[in-house]
Amino acid sequence: MAAQDVVVLNFGERRVPRPLAGLPVVDVSEPNHIDAAAGPRRLIVLGTHADLAVVLARLLRADRLDVEVAHVRRQWQARRARTAAARRVPLIRDETGAVLVRAAYWLPPDEESRTVAGEAVVDDTLLFDGEARGVRIEPMAEMPGLRVRLLTGRLGPRRWVTGRAAQLGTTGVRVVRDGVTATRPARRSTFYRHTQGWLAVR
Repeated sequence: MAAQDVVVLNFGERRVPRPLAGLPVVDVSEPNHIDAAAGPRRLIVLGTHADLAVVLARLLRADRLDVEVAHVRRQWQARRARTAAARRVPLIRDETGAVLVRAAYWLPPDEESRTVAGEAVVDDTLLFDGEARGVRIEPMAEMPGLRVRLLTGRLGPRRWVTGRAAQLGTTGVRVVRDGVTATRPARRSTFYRHTQGWLAVR
């Protein structure tokens, strides 16, 4: 892909890998810097999973899911980010408009609580009704889009439930998205597959 079709979004003033030398670089310190750089065909994100999620959320809001997006966290990923083909994969978001790229957790709302109390379903499958130690939600590269499992604290196989959407109604839950904890507990939380996927360069 030609250099004029690619922009590097650099979060946290990271060192730009050598394979990306010569490409325009935008140092991102606030979300609106992403909007100004969303014109090219491909964005290369130098940052964390949470940074990638912010980029995808801004593209979603701007109706620009036609932009190809690569994620570089290590040097060896840089060359593929520039040359590999993009593939459309499910985009997982929540009811707040936040995008999930690696994992989310439903956890007890505070240090005094040891469980999440309520009811959680994945599509038409009941995940739990009552109390659970916690729940992990992950995006999938294929349909139906996401997979979910209970946190049991035990070693051994864990049962994943796949679906389009995971919903929780509760007396209180701490929601963690890609390592970032929500500022306050919630009573409802939903992660679901958006109608359009995103173009992942991997």
